[in-house]
Amino acid sequence: MKHGKKYLEAAKKVDSENLYTFSEASQLVKEIAFAKFDETVELSVKLSLKKSQTVRDTCVLPHQFGEQKRVLVFCKGDKVEEAKAAGATYVGDTDLIDKIRGGWLDFDVAVATPDMMKDVGRLGPILGRRGLMPNPKTQTVTFDIKGALAELQKGRVEFRSDKTGVVHLAVGHVSMDPEKVCENAQTALKEIIRKKPADAKGDFVLSLALSSTMGPGVHVSVKDFMAN
Repeated sequence: MKHGKKYLEAAKKVDSENLYTFSEASQLVKEIAFAKFDETVELSVKLSLKKSQTVRDTCVLPHQFGEQKRVLVFCKGDKVEEAKAAGATYVGDTDLIDKIRGGWLDFDVAVATPDMMKDVGRLGPILGRRGLMPNPKTQTVTFDIKGALAELQKGRVEFRSDKTGVVHLAVGHVSMDPEKVCENAQTALKEIIRKKPADAKGDFVLSLALSSTMGPGVHVSVKDFMAN
């Protein structure tokens, strides 16, 4: 892949032979960011996983960033008022299902009560490919609507390993205090490690890196993190 002049200049400031601490990497990513917009800082974690294994869950980062998420809640009965009071952007049952079937997808997260999943499950081909399908593993299928929305508003994020065993997760913006980005990244990594499959052998985390949307990756020392 051919990179532009600004990227190459930023890459010169990264010692490719060095493994940085999270604190050092967070600071460096901020210093070398060159885009005219507020770039997202992403954590990339390469895991030792078999083809049959995956790592997926959610975590609440200590420092919020980004815009408020538009949350849709599939529910009925007394849960409708609970969802509205908790701050849901959209609340409904079959009316929302029909609307989505018609092509409407103007929301960021979907939550559903368990009794709605038989109907919501039929939206799998639509919501699944967009990562919007409610799932018990991400705590988006629950009767505790108030609790689920409170966590989403506090900054709960989902992580999932891809086919190559890598987890990519946004942990901040370059405009943030580097220490806050550092704390978000460390919190996310601890949760990823906590989801290590029981039958995973050897070193679980193979490599780490922080990068901004447009910038080069800054490699982080796994050994240093595990020692703290």
